[in-house]
Amino acid sequence: MKTIVFYMSRMAKTSPSYPTARSPGRPREFDIDEALDKAIRVFCERGYHATSIGDLTEAMELTQGSIYKAFKDKRAVFLAAFDRNKLVRTEKLARAIAPGRTGLERVRNALAFYVESSQGAEGLQGCLVVGSAAELAIFDSEVAQRIEASFDRNEKLMEELIEEGRADGSIPARIDSKATARLMLCLLQGMRVVGKTGRTRAEMAAVMEVAMRTLS
Repeated sequence: MKTIVFYMSRMAKTSPSYPTARSPGRPREFDIDEALDKAIRVFCERGYHATSIGDLTEAMELTQGSIYKAFKDKRAVFLAAFDRNKLVRTEKLARAIAPGRTGLERVRNALAFYVESSQGAEGLQGCLVVGSAAELAIFDSEVAQRIEASFDRNEKLMEELIEEGRADGSIPARIDSKATARLMLCLLQGMRVVGKTGRTRAEMAAVMEVAMRTLS
Protein backbone atom coordinates (compact mmCIF):
# COMPACT_ATOMS: atom_id res chain seq x y z
CA MET A 1 0.00 0.00 0.00
CA LYS A 2 2.95 2.35 0.62
CA THR A 3 3.59 2.73 -3.10
CA ILE A 4 0.01 3.76 -3.82
CA VAL A 5 -0.15 6.24 -0.95
CA PHE A 6 3.18 7.76 -2.04
CA TYR A 7 2.02 7.94 -5.66
CA MET A 8 -1.22 9.71 -4.74
CA SER A 9 0.64 12.09 -2.42
CA ARG A 10 3.10 12.96 -5.18
CA MET A 11 0.23 13.59 -7.60
CA ALA A 12 -1.44 15.93 -5.11
CA LYS A 13 1.77 17.94 -4.80
CA THR A 14 2.62 18.10 -8.51
CA SER A 15 -0.77 18.35 -10.25
CA PRO A 16 -1.38 21.93 -11.38
CA SER A 17 -4.64 23.50 -10.34
CA TYR A 18 -7.08 24.59 -13.01
CA PRO A 19 -9.08 27.82 -13.05
CA THR A 20 -12.33 28.21 -11.22
CA ALA A 21 -15.56 29.04 -12.98
CA ARG A 22 -16.43 32.15 -11.04
CA SER A 23 -15.22 35.69 -10.49
CA PRO A 24 -14.43 36.96 -6.98
CA GLY A 25 -17.60 37.72 -5.07
CA ARG A 26 -19.88 36.00 -7.58
CA PRO A 27 -21.60 32.62 -7.14
CA ARG A 28 -20.42 29.62 -9.15
CA GLU A 29 -22.32 29.47 -12.44
CA PHE A 30 -21.58 25.85 -13.36
CA ASP A 31 -19.80 22.77 -12.06
CA ILE A 32 -16.22 23.13 -13.30
CA ASP A 33 -15.35 19.44 -12.97
CA GLU A 34 -18.46 18.31 -14.81
CA ALA A 35 -17.80 20.78 -17.61
CA LEU A 36 -14.16 19.70 -17.92
CA ASP A 37 -15.13 16.02 -18.01
CA LYS A 38 -17.25 16.81 -21.07
CA ALA A 39 -14.42 18.78 -22.65
CA ILE A 40 -12.06 15.84 -22.11
CA ARG A 41 -14.25 13.60 -24.24
CA VAL A 42 -14.21 16.09 -27.10
CA PHE A 43 -10.44 16.62 -27.01
CA CYS A 44 -9.86 12.85 -26.83
CA GLU A 45 -12.11 12.10 -29.78
CA ARG A 46 -11.22 15.02 -32.05
CA GLY A 47 -7.77 16.12 -30.95
CA TYR A 48 -6.82 19.67 -30.02
CA HIS A 49 -6.62 21.29 -33.44
CA ALA A 50 -9.85 19.76 -34.75
CA THR A 51 -11.79 20.91 -31.67
CA SER A 52 -13.43 24.32 -32.03
CA ILE A 53 -14.89 26.59 -29.40
CA GLY A 54 -18.25 25.70 -30.92
CA ASP A 55 -17.57 22.01 -30.24
CA LEU A 56 -16.71 22.86 -26.64
CA THR A 57 -19.77 25.04 -26.05
CA GLU A 58 -21.97 22.23 -27.33
CA ALA A 59 -20.25 19.49 -25.35
CA MET A 60 -19.86 21.48 -22.14
CA GLU A 61 -23.39 22.89 -22.50
CA LEU A 62 -22.11 26.42 -21.94
CA THR A 63 -22.18 29.67 -23.84
CA GLN A 64 -18.98 31.06 -25.31
CA GLY A 65 -19.24 33.88 -22.78
CA SER A 66 -19.26 31.44 -19.89
CA ILE A 67 -16.26 29.57 -21.28
CA TYR A 68 -14.26 32.74 -21.86
CA LYS A 69 -15.15 33.99 -18.39
CA ALA A 70 -13.85 30.80 -16.77
CA PHE A 71 -10.94 30.27 -19.16
CA LYS A 72 -8.83 32.59 -21.25
CA ASP A 73 -9.16 30.66 -24.51
CA LYS A 74 -9.37 27.17 -26.03
CA ARG A 75 -5.82 26.37 -24.97
CA ALA A 76 -6.66 27.21 -21.35
CA VAL A 77 -9.66 24.89 -21.54
CA PHE A 78 -7.39 22.18 -22.89
CA LEU A 79 -4.77 22.59 -20.16
CA ALA A 80 -7.45 22.47 -17.46
CA ALA A 81 -9.01 19.41 -19.10
CA PHE A 82 -5.59 17.73 -19.28
CA ASP A 83 -4.96 18.31 -15.57
CA ARG A 84 -8.45 17.15 -14.65
CA ASN A 85 -8.09 14.02 -16.77
CA LYS A 86 -4.77 13.08 -15.20
CA LEU A 87 -6.07 13.63 -11.66
CA VAL A 88 -9.19 11.51 -12.21
CA ARG A 89 -7.33 8.68 -13.94
CA THR A 90 -4.63 8.65 -11.26
CA GLU A 91 -7.25 8.24 -8.56
CA LYS A 92 -8.99 5.46 -10.50
CA LEU A 93 -5.69 3.67 -11.14
CA ALA A 94 -4.77 3.84 -7.45
CA ARG A 95 -8.14 2.31 -6.51
CA ALA A 96 -7.66 -0.44 -9.10
CA ILE A 97 -4.17 -1.29 -7.83
CA ALA A 98 -5.01 -1.20 -4.10
CA PRO A 99 -6.64 -4.65 -3.68
CA GLY A 100 -3.45 -6.43 -4.78
CA ARG A 101 -1.74 -8.29 -1.95
CA THR A 102 1.66 -8.59 -3.64
CA GLY A 103 3.69 -6.51 -6.05
CA LEU A 104 2.88 -8.95 -8.86
CA GLU A 105 -0.85 -8.72 -8.20
CA ARG A 106 -0.66 -4.94 -8.18
CA VAL A 107 1.15 -4.91 -11.54
CA ARG A 108 -1.60 -7.15 -12.92
CA ASN A 109 -4.25 -4.81 -11.53
CA ALA A 110 -2.55 -1.85 -13.21
CA LEU A 111 -2.45 -3.68 -16.54
CA ALA A 112 -6.10 -4.74 -16.14
CA PHE A 113 -7.03 -1.09 -15.62
CA TYR A 114 -5.47 -0.27 -18.99
CA VAL A 115 -7.19 -3.24 -20.60
CA GLU A 116 -10.54 -1.71 -19.67
CA SER A 117 -9.42 1.72 -20.91
CA SER A 118 -8.30 0.31 -24.25
CA GLN A 119 -11.44 -1.52 -25.38
CA GLY A 120 -15.05 -0.72 -26.13
CA ALA A 121 -16.36 2.85 -26.08
CA GLU A 122 -13.57 4.14 -23.84
CA GLY A 123 -10.97 2.58 -26.09
CA LEU A 124 -12.45 4.25 -29.16
CA GLN A 125 -12.48 7.60 -27.36
CA GLY A 126 -8.73 7.43 -26.93
CA CYS A 127 -6.25 8.85 -24.45
CA LEU A 128 -5.75 12.59 -23.96
CA VAL A 129 -2.11 12.16 -22.89
CA VAL A 130 -1.14 9.93 -25.82
CA GLY A 131 -3.06 12.04 -28.31
CA SER A 132 -1.44 15.21 -27.01
CA ALA A 133 2.01 13.65 -27.19
CA ALA A 134 1.51 13.02 -30.90
CA GLU A 135 -0.23 16.29 -31.72
CA LEU A 136 1.16 19.00 -29.45
CA ALA A 137 4.35 18.00 -27.64
CA ILE A 138 6.70 19.25 -30.37
CA PHE A 139 5.01 22.64 -30.67
CA ASP A 140 3.93 23.48 -27.11
CA SER A 141 6.56 23.30 -24.37
CA GLU A 142 4.02 23.58 -21.54
CA VAL A 143 2.01 20.66 -22.86
CA ALA A 144 5.25 18.74 -23.45
CA GLN A 145 6.20 19.20 -19.79
CA ARG A 146 2.83 17.89 -18.66
CA ILE A 147 3.13 14.85 -20.92
CA GLU A 148 6.66 14.12 -19.77
CA ALA A 149 5.60 14.40 -16.12
CA SER A 150 2.67 12.07 -16.74
CA PHE A 151 4.84 9.44 -18.40
CA ASP A 152 7.50 9.77 -15.70
CA ARG A 153 4.94 9.25 -12.93
CA ASN A 154 3.48 6.15 -14.57
CA GLU A 155 6.91 4.68 -15.24
CA LYS A 156 7.98 5.34 -11.66
CA LEU A 157 4.79 3.73 -10.34
CA MET A 158 5.41 0.58 -12.37
CA GLU A 159 9.01 0.48 -11.17
CA GLU A 160 7.88 0.75 -7.54
CA LEU A 161 5.32 -2.03 -8.00
CA ILE A 162 7.95 -4.29 -9.57
CA GLU A 163 10.34 -3.49 -6.71
CA GLU A 164 7.61 -4.44 -4.25
CA GLY A 165 7.22 -7.74 -6.05
CA ARG A 166 10.95 -8.40 -5.90
CA ALA A 167 10.92 -7.62 -2.19
CA ASP A 168 7.95 -9.88 -1.38
CA GLY A 169 9.13 -12.69 -3.66
CA SER A 170 6.24 -12.56 -6.12
CA ILE A 171 8.58 -11.26 -8.86
CA PRO A 172 12.03 -12.84 -9.42
CA ALA A 173 14.96 -10.79 -8.15
CA ARG A 174 16.66 -11.10 -11.56
CA ILE A 175 14.01 -8.85 -13.16
CA ASP A 176 15.40 -5.40 -14.02
CA SER A 177 12.81 -3.09 -12.45
CA LYS A 178 13.81 0.05 -14.37
CA ALA A 179 13.95 -1.48 -17.83
CA THR A 180 10.82 -3.55 -17.25
CA ALA A 181 8.93 -0.52 -15.96
CA ARG A 182 9.82 1.34 -19.16
CA LEU A 183 8.67 -1.65 -21.20
CA MET A 184 5.36 -1.59 -19.31
CA LEU A 185 4.99 2.14 -19.91
CA CYS A 186 5.46 1.64 -23.66
CA LEU A 187 2.99 -1.23 -23.58
CA LEU A 188 0.33 0.68 -21.64
CA GLN A 189 0.48 3.78 -23.84
CA GLY A 190 0.55 1.60 -26.94
CA MET A 191 -2.58 -0.16 -25.75
CA ARG A 192 -4.38 3.19 -25.67
CA VAL A 193 -3.36 3.85 -29.28
CA VAL A 194 -4.42 0.41 -30.50
CA GLY A 195 -7.66 0.74 -28.53
CA LYS A 196 -8.70 3.52 -30.93
CA THR A 197 -9.14 0.84 -33.60
CA GLY A 198 -11.98 -0.86 -31.73
CA ARG A 199 -10.28 -3.79 -30.02
CA THR A 200 -12.24 -6.15 -27.78
CA ARG A 201 -11.62 -6.78 -24.10
CA ALA A 202 -10.44 -10.32 -24.93
CA GLU A 203 -7.86 -9.02 -27.39
CA MET A 204 -6.44 -6.51 -24.93
CA ALA A 205 -6.54 -9.00 -22.05
CA ALA A 206 -4.40 -11.35 -24.15
CA VAL A 207 -1.78 -8.59 -24.38
CA MET A 208 -1.85 -8.29 -20.59
CA GLU A 209 -1.19 -12.01 -20.18
CA VAL A 210 1.85 -11.84 -22.48
CA ALA A 211 3.16 -8.83 -20.54
CA MET A 212 2.80 -10.66 -17.23
CA ARG A 213 5.08 -13.42 -18.51
CA THR A 214 7.95 -10.94 -18.56
CA LEU A 215 7.73 -10.92 -14.76
CA SER A 216 7.99 -14.68 -14.31
